[in-house]
Amino acid sequence: MESYELAFRMQSAATDAFDVNLEPQKVREMYGTSHFSNGCLMARRLVERGVRFVQVYYGNGQPWDTHSNHETSTRKLAADIDRPIAALIADLKQRGMLDDTLIVWGGEFGRTPVSENGNGRDHNPHGFCMFFAGGGARGGTAYGQSDDFGFKAAVDKMHIHDIHATILHLLGIDHEKLTYRYAGRDYRLTDVHGRVPRAIVG
Repeated sequence: MESYELAFRMQSAATDAFDVNLEPQKVREMYGTSHFSNGCLMARRLVERGVRFVQVYYGNGQPWDTHSNHETSTRKLAADIDRPIAALIADLKQRGMLDDTLIVWGGEFGRTPVSENGNGRDHNPHGFCMFFAGGGARGGTAYGQSDDFGFKAAVDKMHIHDIHATILHLLGIDHEKLTYRYAGRDYRLTDVHGRVPRAIVG
């Protein structure tokens, strides 16, 4: 009976959490009306209700995969995400929730600085950027630098293991102690790597 009651409470609460139309008009205007805007607003509503992990994915059909029409597409995409992300950070801060909420924005690679077939950019795992906000990340800090061409990281490079270690650190987890057993041996999420750059953690 307890399981049925829990399931009912989850279903009834979810209906409310996912309905962004319950927000005041000024909040809706702050986020905007795009699909991604609604996703960011919904993320805040979920976090507000105690959901511990929320992922907001941008767009169907991989719109960031700009192998063609890169300049036009990237300007449009960047403009479309700027407002709702800024609104999410401001909204969480205004509600006193930003210090306890870590926002990680980014992807698994950047784009090459040279043209691909005249109007696109190829995948570039050697140089990309991410940002952290809230959750103990040091605000207003830029860390790392690419080479003069913007092709690969050159100063204060961070490997993906370092990014994972930093996220875990900000969540209060020592990545060197978090292990799981698989196929008869212990593994770490960061393998035998990973460092936390103190310059970007509070």
